[in-house]
Amino acid sequence: MDTALTRLVGIRHPVVQTGMGWVAGPRLVSAAANAGALGILASATMTPDRLRRAIREVRSRTDAPFGVNLRADAADAGERVSIMLEEGVRVASFALAPSPELIARLKAADVVVIPSVGARRHAEKVAAWGADAVIVQGGEGGGHTGEVATTVLLPQVVDAVDIPVVAAGGFFDGRGLVAALSYGAAGVAMGTRFLLTSDSTVPDAVKRRYLAATVRDVTVTRAVDGLPHRMLRTDLVDSLERSGRSRRLLHAVRRAAGFRALSGLTWRRLLRDGLAMKHGKDLTWSQVLLAANTPMLLRSAMVDGRTDLGVMASGQVAGVIDDLPSCAELVERIMKEADETLQVLRAVR
Repeated sequence: MDTALTRLVGIRHPVVQTGMGWVAGPRLVSAAANAGALGILASATMTPDRLRRAIREVRSRTDAPFGVNLRADAADAGERVSIMLEEGVRVASFALAPSPELIARLKAADVVVIPSVGARRHAEKVAAWGADAVIVQGGEGGGHTGEVATTVLLPQVVDAVDIPVVAAGGFFDGRGLVAALSYGAAGVAMGTRFLLTSDSTVPDAVKRRYLAATVRDVTVTRAVDGLPHRMLRTDLVDSLERSGRSRRLLHAVRRAAGFRALSGLTWRRLLRDGLAMKHGKDLTWSQVLLAANTPMLLRSAMVDGRTDLGVMASGQVAGVIDDLPSCAELVERIMKEADETLQVLRAVR
C-alpha cells in the first residue's frame, strides 16, 4: 500500500510502532521494521550510551528503516540528536513539539522529523516549523493523552496541514487503517497493539493483565503525575487516587529515589525534568516528583513484571485485543484486513 508515509520513510506498509518507554526496545523495533512497519525506538528511559548501543543492536537485526523517539524538553536532547546523526538514524520522533532549532538541525542532516501532537494548533505549529509529518493521537490513545477523540481530531488536523498525518489512538486492525485513510491520514500508529505481540519483551504476566482487561478497565487518571494519563486501572491507581497529599509525597520520593539511582540523574536534574512536564499546570510537589519519575512506575510493570507496584499505560484498544501475534503476523493480518475492507467498499453501490 503506497501512501505519503511509506514514500517519506521508505517502509512497505503505512503502519507505525510507537516509541513506548521500557517497551520499544531493539527486539520489538527490529521485528516491526522487518514486518514492513516503521519501528520507533524509545530513548527517554535510556542513558545516552545505552541509546547508542540500542541503535546499533537494531541495525544488526534489520536493514529496514527505523526511528528514535526523543523528549524534546530533555536537557540532553542535543546530545541524543548527535548520537542519532552519528549512527545514521533517518527518522526522529518526538512526544513533545521540538524547537524550530532542533527541527532545523535534524533536517539539515536529512533526518525525517515526525512529532506527535494532541491538538490541531500544535500540528499547525510544528508544520510551520518544518516538520516532515505529524502523528496525531486522539484521546483513546495510551499514556499522556488529551480529551478529543481521534474521529474528531484527525479530520481537523488533516484539513489544517499540508504534511502527511499519521493517525493514533484506537487503532488495532485493518478496518481502522482504512478508516484512517478515508479521513485523509497517510497511515496509523499503534502502541498497545504492538506491546501485545510475542516480540514485545513485556513480561507474560503483564501481558495477561492487558488481555484480561475490558474497555471499562482502561481509565484516565491524574493521580499518577497530575496530568491526564490513560492506563489500566489497578490497586495502585486506586490507592493513589484515594491517598492524601502526605502519602502521595512519600510515595513520590521513594519512586524518585529509585529512578535516580537507575538513571544516574541528580536530584536537581530530576526536579528540573519534572517541572518541564508541568506544561503550565498547577501541580503539587508530589505530582512534580511523580512526573519526573513516571518512568520508574512504568518500569516496575513493563520490565520487572510488578503489576502491584507499577503503572501500565494503555490505549482503550486493550479491551478488544485478545491475542499475541508476532509483529510479522500482526502487520500481515492488518494489511490483509485492509485489502478485504477496501474490496467490500468498492462493491458498495
